[in-house]
Amino acid sequence: MSTNQLDKKSEAWSALFSEPMSELVKRYTASVFFDKRLWLADITGSLAHAEMLAAQGIIGAKDLADIQRGMAQIRSEIEAGTFEWKLDLEDVHLNIEARLTQLVGDAGKRLHTGRSRNDQVATDVRLWLRDEIDLISDLLKELQVALVDVAEQNVDVILPGFTHLQVAQPVSFAHHLLAYVEMFSRDAERMADVRRRTNRLPLGSAALAGTTYPLDRERVARTLGMEGVCQNSLDGVSDRDFAIEFTAAASLCMVHISRFSEELILWMSQNFGFVKIADRFTTGSSIMPQKKNPDVPELARGKTGRVVGHLMGLITLMKGQPLAYNKDNQEDKEPLFDTVDTLKDTLRIFCEMVGGQLNPATGAKEGGITVNAPAMEAAANKGYATATDLADYLVKKGLPFRDAHETVAHAVKAATSHNCDLSELPLAVLQGFNASIEKDVYECLSLRGSLNARNTLGGTAPAQVKSQIARHRARLG
Repeated sequence: MSTNQLDKKSEAWSALFSEPMSELVKRYTASVFFDKRLWLADITGSLAHAEMLAAQGIIGAKDLADIQRGMAQIRSEIEAGTFEWKLDLEDVHLNIEARLTQLVGDAGKRLHTGRSRNDQVATDVRLWLRDEIDLISDLLKELQVALVDVAEQNVDVILPGFTHLQVAQPVSFAHHLLAYVEMFSRDAERMADVRRRTNRLPLGSAALAGTTYPLDRERVARTLGMEGVCQNSLDGVSDRDFAIEFTAAASLCMVHISRFSEELILWMSQNFGFVKIADRFTTGSSIMPQKKNPDVPELARGKTGRVVGHLMGLITLMKGQPLAYNKDNQEDKEPLFDTVDTLKDTLRIFCEMVGGQLNPATGAKEGGITVNAPAMEAAANKGYATATDLADYLVKKGLPFRDAHETVAHAVKAATSHNCDLSELPLAVLQGFNASIEKDVYECLSLRGSLNARNTLGGTAPAQVKSQIARHRARLG
């Protein structure tokens, strides 16, 4: 087949077709203008395939040298922005192959020996996604470090802990932030798991049934740094589980970001006033000059729905496909690409929004989250946050917990009627609810006493929080 023939879509397949593809169908089926981002993975996979073909004696040493030379030039052209991407050639694979054939002649035509675009694209997507997962994992680590940094500065800051968005019990602000560190650490673990299953080689499965050529697939896998080969050719070309699994992991990560965003939005509002973020992450109003809107957290919250939508789309894409490869799978790339882009961009901006930006002159980070500790503590003093501590105090005096619970409910009612906190009730009033209450009760009813009392593994006591920070520091390196 001549180079000119390969440039014509209708002639790229075989002499079987009696009429050219319509322009409408050409545009409808083409993927080159979004899958061209796979170009480096395509070249990398092709070079590993060519090296193996030469080692197996399937192509000659000169063919390999020509392929390597041609691919080097194509890489330079793409990096320089001079490579001509052609719609007629449909996708990234045929565009690169056609240009290779222009540059090196028959050697370019021999490259496709023992493979199909079916196993080629599956390999390219896996190689590309593997590298993207590595970048995302680095960003997840950076975000965790930023949160730990802020936590370490705020171990003794008291925040009202909420359930049902009602004041529940006082917690350390650092403890609250470390809850998100735990979530993002699990996200990192999930990404590592996905990477292992992504990092397997479909190449050599050919169209669906394998090939008659004596390929060494394990050699290609080693060359590409992959952890193994897909063991069934039908599965190798048609499987997109790894893309679905990645998007599921990305969806969970975005859900965690969305939850954190919701809290930042609440904390930044005038009704809370707990934190501020740097102005560069906010916007104003076109009509209300006093407004400073938390656009970044709000948009991250909104983009979560976008990523979860991609997950639903990919699951639906796969659910009705018979083995093996189907053209439906062309639709896996745009949602996968957008999921990667959205997650990476969101993590990058949150790393800076939480941790601040390095000042080259001082070597210190500036910006990031600014904490209003007095506002947090004042809010914790509302809503009878130490009511459970009074119940625990009575239990230690011998009262059954359910009776203690009922007793404290009466005490809270009395404090409400007097418009004061439990800790502000006179001792005589408290003893009216239970005679065993003594003066030491006021230590239990203080915010600091409540915090310090929860000194069990995973608790909010400052000693425990410091221990968790040390654990995270060691884990994150």
